[in-house]
Amino acid sequence: MTAKARVGADVLGVIALGGAIGAVTRYGVSVWVPHSGAIPWQTLAVNVIGCFLIGVLMVCITEIWVAHRLLRPFLGVGILGGFTTMSTYAVEVRTLLESGRIGCGLGYLGGTVVTGLMAVVLGVGATRWVSGTARRLGAGDE
Repeated sequence: MTAKARVGADVLGVIALGGAIGAVTRYGVSVWVPHSGAIPWQTLAVNVIGCFLIGVLMVCITEIWVAHRLLRPFLGVGILGGFTTMSTYAVEVRTLLESGRIGCGLGYLGGTVVTGLMAVVLGVGATRWVSGTARRLGAGDE
């Protein structure tokens, strides 16, 4: 195994710790906001909020802070990776489609992706604006 392919125990440890925190938080949201109606709103909300926070995090650790090397794996992969849930999303899409709610299932499938991407862009833009690091596009910045 090459040096690049190896992941240190410290990185795996912070990812595991963060993942546990994120998963417990997601579970708390699902208990606090029980599922109701055709669209699984709590899963959509968790995924969109997580995407927004990933946008915020990436600006903070790449443009604002000099971040410790374990911060990104802990917060990004661990906490936010454990908080957001693609597996539940996939099961819910499948359940909607199998129950004959094709329009709802396809709307949820595409809507989650679109709103998640919009949330990342909004998180990046808002963080740059609040922090004063927003760049103005010049001739060479395209």
